Amino acid sequence: MNTLALSVMLFTMISVTVVTIYFFILVLKTPPRPEPDSYSENDDEPRP
Repeated sequence: MNTLALSVMLFTMISVTVVTIYFFILVLKTPPRPEPDSYSENDDEPRP
């Protein structure tokens, strides 16, 4: 493998790794959305 091919391969692998780590950290830092509690929201409705 010549020097150009090795440098392109390393650049690509490092770029993909950095982008993957960035988005993984972004997902971990995002606060969870509050999910509606469907059981407590249906307390006022009569049961069939």
